[in-house]
This record gives sequence, structure tokens and C-alpha cells, in this order.
Amino acid sequence: MELTNLMNQLSIIDVKNAKNMNITGLAYNSQKVEKGQVFVCIKGFKADGHKFAGQAVENGAVALVVEEFIDALEVPQYKVGDARKALAELAAAYYDHPTHKLKTIGITATNGKTSTSFMTNAILENHGLKTGLMGTVVVKIGDYAEPSELTTPESLDLQRFYAKMVDEGVTHATMEVSSSALELKRVGCVDFDIVTLNNISREHIDLHSSFEKYFEHKSSLIRDAGADKVAILNLDDAYSASLINKTKATVITIGVEDQSADVICEELDLSTGRAKFNLVIQRDLVTNDMIIPKQQFSIELSTPGYHSVYNSMVSIVAGLLCGVPVETIQKSLSEFVGVERRFEIIFEEDFKIIDDHFANSGNIDITLGTLEKMDFNRLSLVYAIRGDRGVTVNRENAEAIAKWAPRLGIHEITATISKSHVTKKDVVSEQELQVFKEVMDEAGITVHLYEELPEAISFGLSEVSEGDLVLLGGCQGMDYGAKIALEQLESLRPDVDKKKLFQPLEKRVAGN
Repeated sequence: MELTNLMNQLSIIDVKNAKNMNITGLAYNSQKVEKGQVFVCIKGFKADGHKFAGQAVENGAVALVVEEFIDALEVPQYKVGDARKALAELAAAYYDHPTHKLKTIGITATNGKTSTSFMTNAILENHGLKTGLMGTVVVKIGDYAEPSELTTPESLDLQRFYAKMVDEGVTHATMEVSSSALELKRVGCVDFDIVTLNNISREHIDLHSSFEKYFEHKSSLIRDAGADKVAILNLDDAYSASLINKTKATVITIGVEDQSADVICEELDLSTGRAKFNLVIQRDLVTNDMIIPKQQFSIELSTPGYHSVYNSMVSIVAGLLCGVPVETIQKSLSEFVGVERRFEIIFEEDFKIIDDHFANSGNIDITLGTLEKMDFNRLSLVYAIRGDRGVTVNRENAEAIAKWAPRLGIHEITATISKSHVTKKDVVSEQELQVFKEVMDEAGITVHLYEELPEAISFGLSEVSEGDLVLLGGCQGMDYGAKIALEQLESLRPDVDKKKLFQPLEKRVAGN
């Protein structure tokens, strides 16, 4: 591709050392630059790409996109107002706008992005469609999958993934869209056909500086959707509902409590922890290219939890918008067993072990609220304190646990900082640990604190009895929890069926 043609995609403020040439690609990491590429100097939270432009040129970069000219370098430099936005625009153009060739679904929420994405993908796959999936757990392109490094990849990597999907014959792609990706413009040039925001609660507050900023970035997925798109919004969530008149997209509303929604849930039964309900489409849903008629049908979920009802309703509407028959949707959801670490039942014999990522206060409310509806004798909570999320999130997480404790009979908690099982970016600070202990002290809850995850789980399992429930709660610090717990059970019960015991780990990415 010619450099000049590519740069025509941008709003250029000024050019230095202009020269046309053929280029071989794009890069934003100076260490990964290859000969003939254009290096885009993006400013990150911890590093400024302008400082590494010299290294990029040494490694073969033949042109730079900058926000400030670098006088010492003689290669062509194109000055723009926002290099992150420029990277997204260049990447989309370089890969020939792959999302224009896909039916693309963008899913954002504080809680349930991953489960909703996987549910939607399962529905589409069972209809015989070749699908792509991008999110926290995995990047999937047709039959190929690899573990994810970020909730949403950088824009250049994202467009490369989408281009590969097109090359592999993928027709429908589902994607988790994080608030950070929206703020950092990673999805700036993704052409989403269907977008949804299911819920909002306080998460990543310290990253975004305030809840208002967090919501502003999160909601931009809906607000920026065009008139030819569809937005699925949840009337039971005030923040999601507030966006109904703030988008040009055709809006379809869902609701469990608010029965005025376009799509509602009736006769909900959660007695077993796994929901059964009737899904009612109360009026014809008219979009630019189809009509989904007024109707109702039964749904049985294999994934447990009240939150799964909302996730499934979004997935059902997305499936219908993609032309999937009701029978296929019903079958898909009855067979879908869930996503790892999302209220995942990993052991279910004389007692239960549930593994949940327990990310924030909203997620904790949903998880513990679901447990309240389930039958068990005693609840044992093993909690990995969340590292590098700041005092605000950790205080709110602790307060959510304390709020539910009396309703669930929790008088003591086994807690861990998972010292040997987190990377540097997820280390629990002294301040985060202290605020957790303060809230527990105020609530009169005894904390058994362990530095290491295996010791915490061992203590949590030590007094479990028939009919009890052990909850492994926590994000990165509990990623290895399921593996450790099942290995400890293997030692405690040498006659156990090992194949059945370790089945939950067979396709697991986290902690394996």
C-alpha cells in the first residue's frame, strides 16, 4: 500500500519530510516494528510512544504518525491531533474495513459481558454460522482459538483479527467491549450492527477518575450507534434505560421487573438455581431489514443465576436479529453450560463448589443474591482480594460482602492476597488489604487471612460437610482456585473418579 493513500484516511495537521513510498504495515510497539512499517506514536498510561520513535526507526520504521514532531528523525512524519484515533483509522483502512463485511455484535456491561458473548456465539454457531468471538477469555476465529491478553485488543490487533475472520469465512462476530477500549478508541472504527449495554455498576473507578467518566465511555457504544443499527437496552437498569433517546439506533428494550419492555420475562422459576421462564415479545420488533413478530416461547437455562436471565434475554434478541429460529435458540441455551469463572459449579456431589470472578460490588450482589435463592446448609466463602484496583473498588466489594453476610449466615471469611498466583499488575497493596479488613471489622466478620491461595482454599475446605456450599470468589487472584481446589479434593478423596473431578478444567484458560 502507498503511504500517501493510507495517510489520506487521516485529518493531518501538518507533514514533515513528506515522501511517498510503499509501506509493509503498521506498528505501535517499537520493539515489534518490522522493515517498511509506519510507526504510530500513541500515548499510554505508562509510556509515550514518541520516546520510542528513534528505536522504531532503527528497527525499520519508514514513517511516523505523531502528535508532536520529532526533530532528530528525518523520516516522513504526519502530525495528528489524536494518535490513538489515527491508529484505529489507519488499521481499518489497511485491512480494508473488515467489519463492513461481517455482522458484528458489540456487548458491553459492568457484569455479564463474557457470559452474554459466549451465549450469543453459541446460538449463532448452532444455527450453522461460522463465527468469531473476542473477549476476556478467548479470541476465536472459526475453529481456531487462543487465550486473550486484553478484554479488547489494541485497534491494530483488533482489525487484524477481524481481517483474519473475513479470510477464514466468518460471517458473524461477537465482541466484549470494555470501557477502557472505548476510552482508548480501540473500537473506534469497528462497524457494529448490534450493540447492547445490559447493566452498569461501579468498576474501574480509579482508572476512569469517576463513575460519571466510566459511564460516559461505556455508554458511547450506544450513543454513537447509527440509524441503521440496533441497540438492546435493559429497562431494569436505570443507566441502560437512560440511553433510549440518546441513540440514533433502533432500540429494543428488555425487562424482567419492568413489564413495559418490548421483550419481557414471565413465570420465572429459580428454585434450582437454574432459570426457567417464558420469553414474551409484546409487540412486533421492526428494524431496518426485518420484523420479529409478537410471540412467546419457553426458555430453560443450564447456566445458574438470576443474572443469567438478563444475559440470555440479550442473547435471544441478538439471535433473532441474526435470523436464528426459536427452536435453535431454545436448544442452544438449554445446552450452554456457561463460561469459566462465571458462577461456575465445578463440584456438585455431597457439597457444591462454585467458582465466580466476583469482580465488583454489582457482580457480588448478583452472585450472593443468587445464592440466597439456592438450598444449602452452610456457606464457606474463600475470597481473593482484588489487587491494583484501588481503595474505592475494594471498599465497595467488602461492603457488598458485609451487606449480604447476615442474610447468608456468613460470620467468617477466608481471605487471601494470592501472593504467588498474581502477576505484578494484580498485586494487592497494603491500602487495599487494609480497607478490606476495616470493613470486615466494622461488620463483625472474622477474617482468616492467608498470603497464599492454596492455604486459603485448604482452610476453606477443611470443615466442609454434606449439603454445604464453598464459594471461590475473586478475579485474577482466584484464577487458579478451581485447579487448586480440585487437586486438594483428589488428595482428600483418593477413590474419587478423577476424570469426572477434573472435567471442569478440560477447556479452561484461566489458571491452567
